[in-house]
Parts: sequence; structure tokens; C-alpha cells
Amino acid sequence: MNLDKIDNIFFIGIGGMGMSSLAEYFINENKYVCGYDRDASENTDRLQNLGIEILFKDSFERINSRFLNKDNTLIVYTPAIPVSNNLLSEFSGNKFACIKRAELLGLVVKKGKCIAIAGTHGKTTTTSILAHLLNSSNISTTSFIGGISENYNSNFLYNGNKLFLVEADEYDKSFLNLTPNYACITSIDPDHLDIYNDFEGVESGFISFINNIQSGGFLIVQENLDYDYPKYGLSPNSDYSIENIRIQDENYLFDIRTPESNYKNLKFSIPGKHNLMNALAAFVISIQLGCEINLLKSALESFKGVKRRFTYHLRTKDRVYIDDYAHHPKEINSVYSAIKEFHPKQDILVVFQPHLFSRTRDFVEGFADSLSQFDAVLLLDIYPARETPIDGVSSSWLLDKINSPIKKLVDKSDLSTEILNQNMKINLTLGAGDIGNECMKIKKSLEHEN
Repeated sequence: MNLDKIDNIFFIGIGGMGMSSLAEYFINENKYVCGYDRDASENTDRLQNLGIEILFKDSFERINSRFLNKDNTLIVYTPAIPVSNNLLSEFSGNKFACIKRAELLGLVVKKGKCIAIAGTHGKTTTTSILAHLLNSSNISTTSFIGGISENYNSNFLYNGNKLFLVEADEYDKSFLNLTPNYACITSIDPDHLDIYNDFEGVESGFISFINNIQSGGFLIVQENLDYDYPKYGLSPNSDYSIENIRIQDENYLFDIRTPESNYKNLKFSIPGKHNLMNALAAFVISIQLGCEINLLKSALESFKGVKRRFTYHLRTKDRVYIDDYAHHPKEINSVYSAIKEFHPKQDILVVFQPHLFSRTRDFVEGFADSLSQFDAVLLLDIYPARETPIDGVSSSWLLDKINSPIKKLVDKSDLSTEILNQNMKINLTLGAGDIGNECMKIKKSLEHEN
């Protein structure tokens, strides 16, 4: 497909992280952009402020007439959009060009060299850190991030187009539309088994991703992965490693060792050894791209994080409230370890909203084990997203398997009251559904209590 011949692009599901960044990109490319989403959000608000018309009812009669010309109009959708969606049905039924978001992203990044960050965990934070490092180094890059960067309050960053930095999503095998010049794999764990069936299927998908890397391209992999490529991590046996880690004034101080050099006394403020690993991966790729070391050091220190990735909403001597996107047992374990590292000897309350019936079913024992580490567990109903219920799979089923001293099923409307009733210093909300919408309400109730 020749995107130069396309004047109009209509995004079905425009408020999603991957879709909204592409919509913003095409505004920069002087295309006429419009879209549909079921609900208003911060992303749709930002796009509307850029002049993009957004529909919130999937009625074909509401479509702007300029999008009815098949010759110069492209329809973009995501796997989350059901085939029963009225707009998608009408456009496809009338023989419009309709493609998935991942296919469009693959076409866009062919315009320059591609940097792809893949992995079942950590790719959003690593992408966001790398976007900040490259921008701070004034490297010509367009960045598509799978979360909202706190530094830029956006998931899209434009500073030229010699490089395209993308989060390579394994869901629906989307990342196989990419042919990167530079790549990183942060982790490979069982996930999205509705797509891959089993862990062997997941591994096969990542091998296909590796095979798509350009001849002569650069790939680094996290040190625990069994691939014969340069490794990064905390082990002295890794090709690129973090050493001499200290905590000072709630910041990490550390050194980085590479095959060519040692870099001393770097500073990074985002808690968790997993986030230090993400910072290391971004630093290594930046070096490969020729960034100046002092600029990289300053950029690492000034990185503010990603919304809903270990986000502090409240941090006083009496109360701490953290929110995170963690929705897989290994991610929950990482968040727990980070809290214990920065807030030792404190009891922790967690509110968890399971995401997807299939994921809850596939990893119920892992979720029970990871949540049982906490001193109190408040469990919300499963967020269904694109799925219909599965018999026997429920939050009460998961709750029965959790061994925490305090555990309880809670309705979202009662969440703030229940958190206050438990009266713990460290409070945490986790999940990939709509639990993030409750953060401000929880924060205000905790502040008021103080």
C-alpha cells in the first residue's frame, strides 16, 4: 500500500495507546484524521485538542462525507474491535481498504530505520526511557510509546524521522509486521495464550520476530533469555551490566559496564531492579546510535516515568499510594520487590483488578502466589475487555486461592472506603483494566484522612 496516495485515515478504536499515537503521527503528516471510540479518555481529549473529530457512536450515518471516497481513504482497526462493529462492517462491506493497526505501523516505520522494543514485560517503560534519551540527545526520531510518558504527557514524540522507535507488541503477533534495524527483548513469559496456545507458541513468535531483524542489525536480550545474542542485566557475566547499585535519597546510583567502557555514578529515580534493567537496555541502544554520554547521564536522571508504571500518587510520612499497570504474576512480583526495596518493613495493601477471563484462568495459581505476598488484598471483578465470561472463572475463585491475612472482594464504588478501613501505610492499585480511573478518588480520600 502506498500511503502517499491516502488523504484520509479513519481509526476505529482511536483512543487506544497504539492507535492514538498513530493518529497523532498522521496529523503531523498532513493527513485528514478522524476516528471512533466507545468511550472518552485522556487520549481522545488530547486528540480532539489537536483538531481530530472523534465519534462515540458506531453509526455509519455520522461519518464525514470526505471519508466516503474509497480511492483515498484508509480504515484502521485493532484486534480489540469486534467484527460486529457497525463502522467496520460498513466499511469492509463497501470494499474500503481496511487494515490492522500493526500493519499500518509496519508500513510507517519502513520510511526510516526501526528500533523495536519487544518483551512480555518491560517494553513500555524501556521504550519510554529510550524515547527520552534520544530526544534529549537530539537524535532524529519518531517514537510510538505504549504508555503516557510523564516527561512529555504523551505516547507520541516527534523529533525527526531518520529513526522510528516502536513498542513491538506480541499480542495478535503484531510485532511480526516489523523488520527492525535495532531491537531489544526484555522478557519472554507465557502470556496471550488465547493467541499462542502455549509457551512454546510464545517462544516461536519471538523467534520469528528475531528472524525479521535486518541483516547486520543489532539485538540485545535480557540476561535470563536463552539466546546467543549480546545480553544485558545485573550479572557480571552479561555483556552489558549494571554494577555497584546503591540507594540514596530514594534514587538508584549505579555504574554501567560495557565491552568497550565503564560509566560511573549514573542516577535513576524509578524504583525496582526491573526498571534498572529497562534503563540499561535503553542506555545500550543509545550508545549504539552514537549518543553523547553526558547527555545520556542527564537524561536518565531526568526521566520521570510512565503513567501507571509504579506511579506515586501520594508519598508522605504517613501514607504512600502507588498505581501500576501490572496484570501478570511476574509483573506483580516485580512491583512487590520494588516496594519492599524502597519501603522495607512496611505492611502493604494491594487492590487488584484481574484483566481478562482467559488470563485469570491460565495463570490463576501464579496470581494467587504473587498476591499472597501482600498483607491485605482487595480484589475487584475481572475486567473483561474483549472477552465474554468463562464458566467457573471469577474473582471469587481467585480469592479462594489467596493466602493473605486479609482478603476481600470489593466493588469499585466502595474502594476508597475499604482502603481507609484497612489503615495501612503502603497502598497499591494494580491492573490493566479501568482501575486507573479510580486513582484520583483514592488519592483524595487518603489525603483527606491525613
